[in-house]
Amino acid sequence: MSGLVRSVWHEPRPPDPPRRVWRDWALVVVLVPLAVLEGVLRPDLPWRVFSVVVTAGLTPALLWRRTRPLEALAVCFVTTSLVPIALDGGTLDMYSLAYLLILPYALLRWGSGREIVIGLAVMLTGVGLSVLVKHAAPANAIGPFAVVLSTTTLGWAFRYRARARTRELDQVKLLEREQLARELHDTVAHHVSAMAIRAQAGLATAASRPDAATEALRVIEAEAARALDEMRAMVRVLRRDEPADLTPGRQIADLERLAAPGGPDHPSVGVELSGDLGGLSPSVEAAVYRIAQEAVTNALRHARHATRVAVHVAGDGPSVCLRVSDDGDGGSARPPGPAGYGIVGMAERADLLGGTCVAGPDPGRGWTVTAVLPRNGVAT
Repeated sequence: MSGLVRSVWHEPRPPDPPRRVWRDWALVVVLVPLAVLEGVLRPDLPWRVFSVVVTAGLTPALLWRRTRPLEALAVCFVTTSLVPIALDGGTLDMYSLAYLLILPYALLRWGSGREIVIGLAVMLTGVGLSVLVKHAAPANAIGPFAVVLSTTTLGWAFRYRARARTRELDQVKLLEREQLARELHDTVAHHVSAMAIRAQAGLATAASRPDAATEALRVIEAEAARALDEMRAMVRVLRRDEPADLTPGRQIADLERLAAPGGPDHPSVGVELSGDLGGLSPSVEAAVYRIAQEAVTNALRHARHATRVAVHVAGDGPSVCLRVSDDGDGGSARPPGPAGYGIVGMAERADLLGGTCVAGPDPGRGWTVTAVLPRNGVAT
């Protein structure tokens, strides 16, 4: 039991809480007039002016419910618990105070373990003190405790769900890192083997052809430079916390395999290559293929009423640009729910190689995935 308490106590806050947006301010702006309106319309409200002032005055605490959940909850619950004592048994019977239920949810969703333990103690003390001051029967205390328990349970459920998805994404990225490291290892091994072969050939022909050694050294120098670039990429993969996916052995020429004629139940897939696509890093070629394959798969699976999927790869100076678009219903190619692992893999793969990858609906119809990668695959 002590181990469980210690584990909860040292639980960190969830990363990257949502920023305060206009909806948070709108919530406060709406709640204040509602409190005033209730104070005006309810003839049976005790301590009318004081209740309205307290209820409206606590609403700004909602603005800090994600960034400072413990402080926001403590201010509100301590205030509402001390008021009955200050009023000599009077109570805050404002219906508008229902917004306080947001704070226990926010505490369990965004607070650290230490803040959760302290906050729960504050809430239980406040609810219990309120019941005692009202001299309520034990059976009447079940309702407030049940409501608090429901909101905290909901907050913990959403926290667990977000954590479970994060773990799944981390596992997917870990497997992708292993695949990419294996691909880069094979590439480096290829370069080293070529260097060894050229060195042996230079030694064998050095006596009869002195210039052969010079030629072999030039080839070895070029192969060594490529091998070093790939080894640096491999080290970046192994050190990064969020690697990208890369299946070994694919090249730009393999994109032709994605082309397919259309049918009654599926759109056609066209592939077009243009520009200078020679001299690309093997990791960049494989990344272009895998991003194109994932984008085409998503289009065939999610693009409703699409008749064509176009894959276009263009070599443009120091970079290569991939564009995959369909003519389905606008936004229909987006996978339902949170971003799928395929989209995460495409973005991570491009980022690892120093490029970018974005996916989104077109202004009219269709969905487009655009990736821009440097030719040598060296991240900046």
